[in-house]
Amino acid sequence: MPLVTTKELLLKAQKSHYAVGAFNVENMEMIQAVVAAAEELNAPVIMQTTPSTLKYADADYFYANVKIAAQKAKVPVVMHLDHGNSFELAMKAYRVGYSSIMIDGSHEIFDENIRLTKSVVDVCHASGIPVEAELGKVGGKEDNLEGGEGNPYTVPAEAVEFVNATGVDSLAVAIGTAHGVYKGIPQLDVERLSEICEVVSIPLVLHGTSGVPDEIVKDCVRRGICKVNYATGLRMAFTKGIKGCMEKNPDIFDPKKYNSAGREEVKQYVMSKIKICGSADKA
Repeated sequence: MPLVTTKELLLKAQKSHYAVGAFNVENMEMIQAVVAAAEELNAPVIMQTTPSTLKYADADYFYANVKIAAQKAKVPVVMHLDHGNSFELAMKAYRVGYSSIMIDGSHEIFDENIRLTKSVVDVCHASGIPVEAELGKVGGKEDNLEGGEGNPYTVPAEAVEFVNATGVDSLAVAIGTAHGVYKGIPQLDVERLSEICEVVSIPLVLHGTSGVPDEIVKDCVRRGICKVNYATGLRMAFTKGIKGCMEKNPDIFDPKKYNSAGREEVKQYVMSKIKICGSADKA
């Protein structure tokens, strides 16, 4: 089927109290793995790329791979820009054909975040493309994304003002998660999440989830999270598969063989997270 947008998937998830898994893909094998996992569990799925991934290979390379995967898939597939860090990059992904755009102005002051987000919303909405934004800052570091230490959490009253001023379709909230690998067990402010859900009507997004215990993610979904992002975990799974294959077969030189081992590890990882999100059999 053709690519779909996040708007229809997330509104359905919001209504039925589950979340859609969003998975950062780095190559063809990861794309194949995500679709295979989604099809096996009959789940909608979001694939996404970060700015640093789009420096490694241009947006049209990834878009072409995901577009073909979606056309062959039996489940809904979204192609999403994750953490778009400028108006220019957002427009590049939009022009290439991404079916969902994130503009991340969370490192700007509040008013500038509103201005930047609204500028992207105004363009994307003209073609029916939904926009995700971020308010507050998700900590840690992944790729070239660095939240720093002691970042402010999302303030519910500011979230209301931000959503009303920008017309954004979904909002990533900061409640204590962080990008990259956690050094300890993350402490999430789930009560803050509940407070935001009470005053903001659009679907909410949880970033920095790869190292968060599954039961905490489930609790966040119960409290209103509609999209859950995973990135680091996919990379670790792919690397685990390749390393395991090469340890067993040190003379191997065919990339198809060791990449397929990485692909299988990613598939199993994605399946486990789809179940945590509650989106199995929701396609």
